Amino acid sequence: MLGGSVVALVTPFRNGEVDLGKLKELVEFHIKEGTNAISPCGTTGESATLTHEEHERVISEVVQQVRGRIPVVAGTGSNSTREALRLTHYAKKAGANAALIITPYYNKPTQEGLYRHYKALAEGVDIPIVVYNVPSRTAVSISPETVARLGEFKNVIAIKEASGSLDQVSDILRLCKITVLSGDDSLTLPILSLGGKGVVSVAANIVPGDTARLVDSFLKGDTSEAARLHHKLFPLCKAMFIETNPIPVKTAMRLLGRLNGELRMPLCEMSKENEARLGKALRDYGLL
Repeated sequence: MLGGSVVALVTPFRNGEVDLGKLKELVEFHIKEGTNAISPCGTTGESATLTHEEHERVISEVVQQVRGRIPVVAGTGSNSTREALRLTHYAKKAGANAALIITPYYNKPTQEGLYRHYKALAEGVDIPIVVYNVPSRTAVSISPETVARLGEFKNVIAIKEASGSLDQVSDILRLCKITVLSGDDSLTLPILSLGGKGVVSVAANIVPGDTARLVDSFLKGDTSEAARLHHKLFPLCKAMFIETNPIPVKTAMRLLGRLNGELRMPLCEMSKENEARLGKALRDYGLL
């Protein structure tokens, strides 16, 4: 079962190219800090701006650097079923442990279309699949009923639920036994309390240890410690979204000296006002 703290890994760039050396450093950082799994090439990894070659290279490099020490959940989604199928085949061939597949964006499929999309992937590639629901990005939300239908496929193992709706999470867990992972850092504890098993986390790029400890504490029954960590993390988690993700998290990593902060167009640097707000959140946390 997939669970715990899964970092939604940033993709480091240098002079417009993927910085493979820094990518390997980040993998080692997360393993040392107790992150439970790594997810490259998702939204936080700026997958929408990676070329096909870069996308495959990042997956391959992460898998090779991890060397089986923790699971790799490769982002392989697309708004084209054919393209998602190709990327998912590649992830399996490269040795990824699972595929994180976003609901098709822009073309706004119906619930039947969403079902057929994931059905084609589940039947087409023998790899565990994590459905990724983030309607604020895609303009479509997969319904709990569709999730339940997909849960009948043995390799559809989990959903990264980033709708922001606890009702949605409750309905999914009521209708099927699929693993639910929070896709919103600030909702990790509430989702765990409903029966979720972890988080695919942006904040884990900054504070991997505390993110992992929050989930681990709750799952071990130490709800007081989990609540303490939730309240500690909450302002920082909110600061990660004061501008479009991953602008704040990459800026935070630059302020902390962990990354140069380079983004790929059309994303650009933070406003000075918001960078000041982010810096305050980092200082209040004790990171600066």
